[in-house]
Amino acid sequence: MRIYLSVDMEGITGLVDAQDVQPTGRDYEHGRLMMAEDVNAAVRGALAAGATEVTVNDAHGPMRNLRSDMLHPAARLIRGKPKAMGMLEGLDNTFDAALCIGYHSRAGTSGVLSHSFTGAIEDIWLDDRPAGEIGFSHATAAALGVPVVLLSGDDTACAEMAEWDPRVRTVPVKYARGRFAAELRPLAEAREAIESAVTACLTGELPTPSAPSTTTLVVRWQSAAVADVLRNLPGVTGRDDRTVTISGPVDDVYRQFRVWLNVASAL
Repeated sequence: MRIYLSVDMEGITGLVDAQDVQPTGRDYEHGRLMMAEDVNAAVRGALAAGATEVTVNDAHGPMRNLRSDMLHPAARLIRGKPKAMGMLEGLDNTFDAALCIGYHSRAGTSGVLSHSFTGAIEDIWLDDRPAGEIGFSHATAAALGVPVVLLSGDDTACAEMAEWDPRVRTVPVKYARGRFAAELRPLAEAREAIESAVTACLTGELPTPSAPSTTTLVVRWQSAAVADVLRNLPGVTGRDDRTVTISGPVDDVYRQFRVWLNVASAL
């Protein structure tokens, strides 16, 4: 059984502020350790369920947060950027299941460190459903033939995943008290919850992923300048000064969206 972990940082146990998750933050090194411990708990859970291979993709910011010397020795690590598939780099239909570790809720919610990929984005919709990193990652994994079976993060992220797909098991490691504050679960309790939930969801029959053959992505940007540039790309149309849309196979749309993020970053 091959298991894939996409690991973000904002939803990691104990982390609540930019100082915890940005390389320039005073508590970033502590955040890296906390991130590795959540990942290791998930890896242990996967191995206990019979996983023969576990691949971990560092999916946060610079994508160089996880240190190989901190990780469980059974885990393979995908690290660094740029990566064509970003948060889902390396995922394909040879994997039996995907886990989303340390994820956060979408822009505009009251979840801890909530946003959607970048502060340049105001809103995202997939086939008219509000989406963020949770929904887009789930939909793309399904299109690649891999079910997402577990998510860990704050309670707001867990609720967002439950709304998107109630079959996904969720593990709240903290409870939002605002965008930069949370009530934290005790560390040992949170890691045990991740480990046991991973083992449970990988034991027995895994769900069959379901995805449409095509999807329509709509993104509203904070700045009209980004939309102005993106409308020059093939297949991209504008809905208003700040909103662009594209349709196509889900995984192709996801790759196109990764290009959009690079354009926004350059601007």
